[in-house]
Amino acid sequence: MNDLTDIRREYTQGGLRRNDLPENPMDLFTQWIEQAKQAELTDPTAMCVATVDEHGQPFQRIVLLKKFDDDGFVFFTNLESRKAIHLAQNAKTSLLFPWHPLERQVAVTGEAEPLSMMEVTKYFMSRPKDSQIAAWVSKQSSKISARQALEGKFNEMKNKFAKGEVPLPKFWGGYRIKPESIEFWQGGERRLHDRFVYQKNPSGWNIDRLAP
Repeated sequence: MNDLTDIRREYTQGGLRRNDLPENPMDLFTQWIEQAKQAELTDPTAMCVATVDEHGQPFQRIVLLKKFDDDGFVFFTNLESRKAIHLAQNAKTSLLFPWHPLERQVAVTGEAEPLSMMEVTKYFMSRPKDSQIAAWVSKQSSKISARQALEGKFNEMKNKFAKGEVPLPKFWGGYRIKPESIEFWQGGERRLHDRFVYQKNPSGWNIDRLAP
Protein backbone atom coordinates (compact mmCIF):
# COMPACT_ATOMS: atom_id res chain seq x y z
CA MET A 1 0.00 0.00 0.00
CA ASN A 2 1.21 3.51 -0.82
CA ASP A 3 1.03 5.51 2.41
CA LEU A 4 0.35 9.23 1.87
CA THR A 5 -0.53 10.14 5.45
CA ASP A 6 2.61 12.24 5.98
CA ILE A 7 1.75 14.66 3.14
CA ARG A 8 0.33 17.76 4.73
CA ARG A 9 0.88 21.49 4.98
CA GLU A 10 -0.48 24.45 6.88
CA TYR A 11 -2.99 26.83 5.27
CA THR A 12 -1.80 30.32 6.09
CA GLN A 13 -3.01 32.72 3.41
CA GLY A 14 -5.82 34.25 5.44
CA GLY A 15 -9.24 33.68 6.92
CA LEU A 16 -12.83 34.44 6.00
CA ARG A 17 -15.15 36.16 8.47
CA ARG A 18 -18.89 36.72 8.52
CA ASN A 19 -18.40 40.49 8.30
CA ASP A 20 -16.51 39.95 5.01
CA LEU A 21 -19.51 38.34 3.30
CA PRO A 22 -21.84 40.23 0.95
CA GLU A 23 -25.54 39.37 1.00
CA ASN A 24 -25.32 38.06 -2.57
CA PRO A 25 -22.90 35.12 -2.99
CA MET A 26 -22.28 36.00 -6.63
CA ASP A 27 -20.57 39.20 -5.46
CA LEU A 28 -18.08 37.16 -3.45
CA PHE A 29 -17.68 34.65 -6.29
CA THR A 30 -16.89 37.54 -8.66
CA GLN A 31 -14.22 38.79 -6.26
CA TRP A 32 -12.67 35.35 -5.82
CA ILE A 33 -12.56 34.42 -9.51
CA GLU A 34 -11.03 37.80 -10.34
CA GLN A 35 -8.33 37.17 -7.72
CA ALA A 36 -7.77 33.69 -9.22
CA LYS A 37 -7.27 35.30 -12.65
CA GLN A 38 -4.96 37.97 -11.25
CA ALA A 39 -2.90 35.29 -9.51
CA GLU A 40 -2.39 33.73 -12.96
CA LEU A 41 -3.56 30.33 -11.84
CA THR A 42 -3.63 27.62 -14.48
CA ASP A 43 -7.19 27.46 -15.82
CA PRO A 44 -8.84 29.65 -13.16
CA THR A 45 -12.24 29.02 -14.79
CA ALA A 46 -11.91 25.22 -14.58
CA MET A 47 -14.65 23.56 -12.56
CA CYS A 48 -15.57 19.99 -11.75
CA VAL A 49 -19.11 19.07 -12.82
CA ALA A 50 -20.77 16.09 -11.12
CA THR A 51 -23.71 14.14 -12.57
CA VAL A 52 -25.43 10.85 -11.72
CA ASP A 53 -26.49 8.11 -14.13
CA GLU A 54 -29.69 6.07 -14.07
CA HIS A 55 -28.11 3.58 -11.64
CA GLY A 56 -27.13 6.28 -9.14
CA GLN A 57 -23.45 6.11 -10.15
CA PRO A 58 -21.79 9.54 -9.84
CA PHE A 59 -19.43 10.84 -12.54
CA GLN A 60 -17.18 13.92 -12.45
CA ARG A 61 -15.26 15.82 -15.10
CA ILE A 62 -13.55 19.20 -15.56
CA VAL A 63 -15.16 21.78 -17.84
CA LEU A 64 -14.57 25.50 -18.28
CA LEU A 65 -16.92 28.13 -16.92
CA LYS A 66 -17.76 30.52 -19.76
CA LYS A 67 -20.16 32.98 -18.12
CA PHE A 68 -21.84 33.64 -14.80
CA ASP A 69 -24.33 36.07 -13.33
CA ASP A 70 -27.09 36.08 -10.72
CA ASP A 71 -28.97 33.49 -12.80
CA GLY A 72 -26.19 30.90 -12.60
CA PHE A 73 -23.04 29.37 -14.08
CA VAL A 74 -22.76 28.59 -17.82
CA PHE A 75 -20.78 25.96 -19.69
CA PHE A 76 -21.01 24.43 -23.18
CA THR A 77 -20.80 20.80 -24.29
CA ASN A 78 -21.87 18.13 -26.74
CA LEU A 79 -25.54 17.36 -26.06
CA GLU A 80 -24.91 13.67 -26.83
CA SER A 81 -22.15 13.42 -24.21
CA ARG A 82 -22.43 11.34 -21.07
CA LYS A 83 -22.93 14.41 -18.89
CA ALA A 84 -25.74 15.69 -21.12
CA ILE A 85 -27.48 12.30 -21.05
CA HIS A 86 -27.26 12.29 -17.26
CA LEU A 87 -28.61 15.84 -16.98
CA ALA A 88 -31.55 14.97 -19.23
CA GLN A 89 -32.49 12.27 -16.73
CA ASN A 90 -31.60 14.16 -13.56
CA ALA A 91 -30.98 17.91 -13.76
CA LYS A 92 -29.52 18.10 -10.25
CA THR A 93 -25.79 18.64 -10.28
CA SER A 94 -22.88 20.15 -8.38
CA LEU A 95 -19.85 22.23 -9.32
CA LEU A 96 -16.48 22.61 -7.60
CA PHE A 97 -13.89 25.33 -8.25
CA PRO A 98 -10.52 24.11 -6.82
CA TRP A 99 -8.26 27.13 -6.40
CA HIS A 100 -5.55 25.28 -4.45
CA PRO A 101 -2.76 27.89 -4.67
CA LEU A 102 -5.10 30.42 -3.02
CA GLU A 103 -6.21 27.82 -0.44
CA ARG A 104 -9.79 28.27 -1.61
CA GLN A 105 -12.60 26.29 -3.11
CA VAL A 106 -16.19 27.06 -4.04
CA ALA A 107 -18.83 24.32 -4.14
CA VAL A 108 -22.19 24.85 -5.86
CA THR A 109 -25.33 22.71 -5.88
CA GLY A 110 -28.24 23.37 -8.21
CA GLU A 111 -30.10 22.32 -11.32
CA ALA A 112 -29.03 22.42 -14.95
CA GLU A 113 -31.16 24.34 -17.43
CA PRO A 114 -30.48 24.03 -21.20
CA LEU A 115 -29.37 27.26 -22.85
CA SER A 116 -31.38 28.92 -25.58
CA MET A 117 -30.38 28.49 -29.21
CA MET A 118 -29.52 32.20 -29.32
CA GLU A 119 -27.06 31.89 -26.41
CA VAL A 120 -25.47 28.77 -27.87
CA THR A 121 -25.12 30.24 -31.38
CA LYS A 122 -23.62 33.48 -30.09
CA TYR A 123 -20.94 31.65 -28.14
CA PHE A 124 -20.24 29.07 -30.88
CA MET A 125 -19.61 31.81 -33.44
CA SER A 126 -17.12 33.47 -31.06
CA ARG A 127 -14.95 30.32 -30.85
CA PRO A 128 -11.75 29.90 -32.91
CA LYS A 129 -12.46 28.05 -36.17
CA ASP A 130 -10.46 24.98 -35.13
CA SER A 131 -12.55 24.73 -31.96
CA GLN A 132 -15.73 24.98 -34.04
CA ILE A 133 -14.50 22.16 -36.27
CA ALA A 134 -13.54 20.06 -33.27
CA ALA A 135 -17.14 20.27 -32.07
CA TRP A 136 -18.19 18.53 -35.29
CA VAL A 137 -15.49 15.87 -35.05
CA SER A 138 -15.86 14.47 -31.54
CA LYS A 139 -18.79 12.29 -30.60
CA GLN A 140 -18.02 13.00 -26.98
CA SER A 141 -17.74 10.06 -24.54
CA SER A 142 -18.10 7.45 -27.30
CA LYS A 143 -15.41 4.80 -27.88
CA ILE A 144 -12.97 5.34 -30.76
CA SER A 145 -10.47 2.94 -32.31
CA ALA A 146 -7.42 5.25 -32.26
CA ARG A 147 -6.40 8.90 -32.14
CA GLN A 148 -5.62 8.71 -35.87
CA ALA A 149 -9.35 8.30 -36.55
CA LEU A 150 -10.01 11.54 -34.70
CA GLU A 151 -7.22 13.39 -36.50
CA GLY A 152 -8.43 12.09 -39.85
CA LYS A 153 -11.98 13.24 -39.20
CA PHE A 154 -10.71 16.66 -38.11
CA ASN A 155 -8.74 17.11 -41.33
CA GLU A 156 -11.74 15.98 -43.37
CA MET A 157 -14.03 18.54 -41.69
CA LYS A 158 -11.38 21.26 -41.93
CA ASN A 159 -11.26 20.79 -45.68
CA LYS A 160 -15.05 20.75 -45.87
CA PHE A 161 -15.39 24.09 -44.09
CA ALA A 162 -12.20 25.67 -45.48
CA LYS A 163 -13.97 28.35 -47.53
CA GLY A 164 -16.88 29.29 -45.34
CA GLU A 165 -18.30 29.59 -41.85
CA VAL A 166 -18.62 26.52 -39.67
CA PRO A 167 -22.31 25.92 -38.90
CA LEU A 168 -23.54 25.15 -35.41
CA PRO A 169 -23.91 21.37 -34.95
CA LYS A 170 -27.42 20.39 -33.87
CA PHE A 171 -25.91 18.23 -31.12
CA TRP A 172 -23.91 21.05 -29.52
CA GLY A 173 -25.25 23.29 -26.76
CA GLY A 174 -24.83 24.29 -23.16
CA TYR A 175 -26.29 24.58 -19.69
CA ARG A 176 -26.88 27.14 -17.00
CA ILE A 177 -26.50 25.76 -13.49
CA LYS A 178 -29.02 27.62 -11.37
CA PRO A 179 -27.58 27.58 -7.85
CA GLU A 180 -29.47 26.44 -4.77
CA SER A 181 -26.42 26.61 -2.50
CA ILE A 182 -22.94 28.10 -2.81
CA GLU A 183 -20.26 27.23 -0.26
CA PHE A 184 -17.03 29.20 0.14
CA TRP A 185 -14.05 27.44 1.74
CA GLN A 186 -10.90 29.25 2.87
CA GLY A 187 -8.04 27.22 4.32
CA GLY A 188 -7.06 28.04 7.92
CA GLU A 189 -4.19 27.26 10.26
CA ARG A 190 -4.34 24.10 12.41
CA ARG A 191 -7.05 22.78 10.06
CA LEU A 192 -9.52 25.34 11.42
CA HIS A 193 -10.77 26.21 7.95
CA ASP A 194 -13.45 28.84 7.32
CA ARG A 195 -16.58 27.57 5.56
CA PHE A 196 -19.69 29.60 4.80
CA VAL A 197 -22.68 28.31 2.85
CA TYR A 198 -25.33 30.44 1.15
CA GLN A 199 -28.72 28.69 0.81
CA LYS A 200 -31.30 30.06 -1.63
CA ASN A 201 -34.66 31.06 -0.16
CA PRO A 202 -37.68 32.83 -1.72
CA SER A 203 -36.48 36.27 -0.63
CA GLY A 204 -32.72 35.92 -1.07
CA TRP A 205 -29.99 33.92 0.64
CA ASN A 206 -29.42 32.49 4.12
CA ILE A 207 -25.80 32.43 5.28
CA ASP A 208 -24.40 29.89 7.76
CA ARG A 209 -20.94 29.10 9.02
CA LEU A 210 -20.04 25.40 8.81
CA ALA A 211 -17.58 23.49 11.00
CA PRO A 212 -14.39 22.66 9.11
